[in-house]
Amino acid sequence: MIRILGIDPGSRVTGYGIIDQSGQKISYVASGCIRTRGGALADRLGIIFAGVREIIEQYTPNEMAIERVFMNKNADSALKLGQARGAAICASVHSDVPVDEYAAREIKQAVVGKGGASKEQVQHMVCVLLALPATPSADAADALGVAVCHGHQRETRRRMANSQAQREAML
Repeated sequence: MIRILGIDPGSRVTGYGIIDQSGQKISYVASGCIRTRGGALADRLGIIFAGVREIIEQYTPNEMAIERVFMNKNADSALKLGQARGAAICASVHSDVPVDEYAAREIKQAVVGKGGASKEQVQHMVCVLLALPATPSADAADALGVAVCHGHQRETRRRMANSQAQREAML
């Protein structure tokens, strides 16, 4: 079994979602949000770093996955998002948890089956895939989606490696 921490970064609200994966089976562990109150960006980044470190200490994930920054119309927002990602990534690296990154379209494709899916569709499918009794907030659902995407990707890589090893053993 592997424990995956998914992160949906934001300078004001950073979502997190944790799942366990055993082969193709995934199960919900926890989710929520790290909320930064106003104030200087540096202070908010410190809160994100400390929050991710605390989550890692509490749940001991084996791997972390995070959404990649996409270019936005507002360059300032994209830069702040990138810095929030950096704080979360640094917390993970500081805790010796490997990090993988996924584009929003990849995550939506893995969870919903459409790269252009809406936030509501992601929320709905995360509830279905993880058999959740209630709908998590959009940020927590997005983070769970990141974790689910990573789980699918790592299982696909594992199966392909096994297939390759079997082919080589036959030669």
